[in-house]
Amino acid sequence: MSPLPPLIPKLDAILVLDGDGNRLAGKYYGDFMKHAVGDQTPEDLRTTFEKNLQQKIGGIAARPEAAEVVTCQGRTAVFCGGGGGGSGNDVRVVHVGPPSESELVLAYLCEGMYDALTQLMGGSADRTMVLDNLELVFLLIDEHCDGGIILEVDGTKLAGAVLLRDEEGPTDSGMDMAAGIPGQAAAQGVPQGVTTGDMTLGQAFMVARQQFMANMTSRDGM
Repeated sequence: MSPLPPLIPKLDAILVLDGDGNRLAGKYYGDFMKHAVGDQTPEDLRTTFEKNLQQKIGGIAARPEAAEVVTCQGRTAVFCGGGGGGSGNDVRVVHVGPPSESELVLAYLCEGMYDALTQLMGGSADRTMVLDNLELVFLLIDEHCDGGIILEVDGTKLAGAVLLRDEEGPTDSGMDMAAGIPGQAAAQGVPQGVTTGDMTLGQAFMVARQQFMANMTSRDGM
């Protein structure tokens, strides 16, 4: 098989970290941190990598439209978020790429996913909201990247694709959304007598999709 053309960006990992560097969600791709080294399992290696990464990015707040770049264990890592300080945006989205990958390209990819994440979380990417909606976060990662290959970057398109995934037959897991989809308490489509905090995941997807499509229709009509 021929190697990928150089213009196609490829990622080694996508991580969603809280303010302390703990992994809330994420995926590693290819051979990066895939094989054990000595008595260290792949998960041990990943944990060490994430701790080293946190030492470099901890305390740095990267604006949504201006990702910051660091080098960690020979890999290029770009990230958005990490505001904290009462802003609620304490979660960081990190894209890790090979040292040969363009920092500008990685930053562009990271900014797109972070934009989608904040849209899905109601405008605030904080730890509690992300943990309450991990299903959406993992769907977002899958819509954004498959096997290290980028599928979509535009934040609005990504958010819309995640919310429309229930049309493909998602199952109602029965899990309660502890906080629901933010800002949807008065949204149309909430079953009568059911609050967003009581909605199952399937109901939350339906409500969020209806609200997202309504917002898009209003925007197009402007």
